[in-house]
Amino acid sequence: MAYSYPILLDLEGKLVVIVGGGKAAVFKAEGLIEAGATKIRCIAPEIDKEMPQEVAKVYSRFVPSHVDGAALVFAATNSSETNIDVVRAARERNIPVARVAREGDLGDFVVPANWRVGPIVVSVSTGSPALSRTLRDEIKGNITSINRYAQMAELMQRLRPWLLDSSLDPVRRYQALLDMAGEPALQALADGGGEGLYRWLVERYPELKLEKAP
Repeated sequence: MAYSYPILLDLEGKLVVIVGGGKAAVFKAEGLIEAGATKIRCIAPEIDKEMPQEVAKVYSRFVPSHVDGAALVFAATNSSETNIDVVRAARERNIPVARVAREGDLGDFVVPANWRVGPIVVSVSTGSPALSRTLRDEIKGNITSINRYAQMAELMQRLRPWLLDSSLDPVRRYQALLDMAGEPALQALADGGGEGLYRWLVERYPELKLEKAP
């Protein structure tokens, strides 16, 4: 099965080039911004007015040098020939590239259907974009407790490094991380917020009282 290895990328400060200025390009730009990309460049003779303001716009026909220095490239024009040229130029420079197309070479990766809640990302890929979106929406409709997981995920961005650097022995450190993902921890968070969760954790692992609070 092609495109079967999932990966999450940190795109902050890395150049992402979108070739094409239509609705598909706007959609890609919006998704990239939502994912934290801060340096996006759009290349096209005409660019849709809905293109986000954060995107740098270059009004030009595509030439291979447009992808120089990019970390990621999207070929999103309505011209198959141009899209092929974009894919070729990116590959010649060893830059991962995706092509918006219905058939043929789609490039090196595809973007799944995503659902974001805070730091949580749920991604679905089925080989069919339409089916992926349908399944994503069904998952979204059946998970009613996502907000408490999102709250825990936000806190874990501080608590996990704190635990990893703590004086707990490796076995107890690992167990503490497992405990933080369990129902009792989620309930402690719901009952007492971040402070309640911290108290719950210290009660289970008294050694942490000696650590500087996160």
